[in-house]
Amino acid sequence: MDKIKKFNGKMTSRQRVINTFRFEEADRVPINYDTNPGIHSRLAKALGASSYDDVLDALGVDFRGAGIGYNGPRLHKKVDGLYVDPVYGFYTRWIENDHGGYNDFCNFPLQNAAPEIIANYPVPNPDDFDYDGLTDKLEKYKDYAVYAGSPGFGDIINLTGMLMGMEDTLVNLSTQDEATLSYLDRRIDMQIGILHRLIEKSSRRIDFIWLGEDLGTQIAPMISLDMYRKVLRPRHQRFIDLAKSYNLPVMIHTCGCSSWVYEDFIEMGITAVDTLQPEAVNMSPSYLKEHFGKRLVFHGGISTAQLATGSVDDTICAVKNTLAIFMPTKGYMMAPCHQIQDNTPVENVIAMYNAAHNFGRYSVN
Repeated sequence: MDKIKKFNGKMTSRQRVINTFRFEEADRVPINYDTNPGIHSRLAKALGASSYDDVLDALGVDFRGAGIGYNGPRLHKKVDGLYVDPVYGFYTRWIENDHGGYNDFCNFPLQNAAPEIIANYPVPNPDDFDYDGLTDKLEKYKDYAVYAGSPGFGDIINLTGMLMGMEDTLVNLSTQDEATLSYLDRRIDMQIGILHRLIEKSSRRIDFIWLGEDLGTQIAPMISLDMYRKVLRPRHQRFIDLAKSYNLPVMIHTCGCSSWVYEDFIEMGITAVDTLQPEAVNMSPSYLKEHFGKRLVFHGGISTAQLATGSVDDTICAVKNTLAIFMPTKGYMMAPCHQIQDNTPVENVIAMYNAAHNFGRYSVN
């Protein structure tokens, strides 16, 4: 199996990404990566990579995360046979399938909970995280675009759903339940505190903030625009205002049909939108370019469903066509539209990244 034939160009990864956030031409489109563990393991073996960073280097990925661990007191009890998240307190169990497995959310601790339990659910202190290794990590990643946050950071609907189930979450948000909103705001205070400390302790070496909020099903919005504006938007705005105080761009992850809220994102000061599942309603590359090109940077757009079910030729064609549509905006970063799934052939993943290097070069080269 052929390895990745990288085109590295004349820019560092950091320069490449910063230029793209500014709609300035780079040497090639920036490239990113995200997978489930099963396909990642098989890909690493195919690439001869021994670590996660080795895989990123082999693929030519331009991004690195400034992730930190929690080292504070245990706030949530252990449960035999389940993983209990030490920061947020959600529960998961490992479910195997024919291609690997996934962590399934379960035992929702705030489902049908009394208001006082919801309002007082434990939230860590932002000081109880391990910032000590940040300087060494950022030195290691000095040539890469480094982000703080993640595709799920700042998320209101999903993260709350992990604790109380989606039905309770959507009902409580739509009724603006006082206890739920109180808990949300304490959780956001903690996350804002983490971001502030990360940026300051990194000597402002963070290049952008990555947030998340899934807002759509495959065919329609998950919530109304009115609900977004009343409940979610002011809370998302807090993250954006912090980022803007440091002149940092903000990218937000939104799965499914979510372009209905992009005009609000632009008003709020969001720079880039992530995921861009092309099969969802009003999420095709051509639609997004027509309505939001040069106003939002696009990150994602390569269908993980197609990667799993198509051929190598299908994969190359999809990447080539997506690049042809988005690249003229000078605001596109190539990535899968979600985590690459475990039932994906390794040769399709290899083909995806080779196509990005081959067809993602700008004319300056």
